[in-house]
Amino acid sequence: MQKIEHIGLAVKDVDFSEQLFEKLLGVASYKREFVESENVITSFFQVGDSKIELLQATNPDSAIAKYIEKRGEGMHHIAFEVKDIYAEMKRLEGEGFTLINAIPKFGADNKLVCFLHPKTTNGVLIELCQAIENMSGS
Repeated sequence: MQKIEHIGLAVKDVDFSEQLFEKLLGVASYKREFVESENVITSFFQVGDSKIELLQATNPDSAIAKYIEKRGEGMHHIAFEVKDIYAEMKRLEGEGFTLINAIPKFGADNKLVCFLHPKTTNGVLIELCQAIENMSGS
């Protein structure tokens, strides 16, 4: 794992939350994106080397909608940047962690992603992410 890539926050209203975080962080969101595979709208903020991802459900059956219904708005996951997502998935599975995704899938912000089950990570949803342009060892 190379660094914390971003912290994901589950929100009910991405428009309201973008305004709130623009005021809080003093910067505008640099990207808003619909991620069909996850049924979410994402909005990213960059502050120094750190990123915040806001996630709003677009479907009441999505993971984010269920999370908010159960726990309310707030921190949803921590994402770590990895150099080789396949190797890291294999390593972590060998260490006893449970992968939610058997193979990486396309995520927001031009990344391949895989999640680790919170039951094996002290209750924290962990996302592994690798920039797609960093595939093929570049």
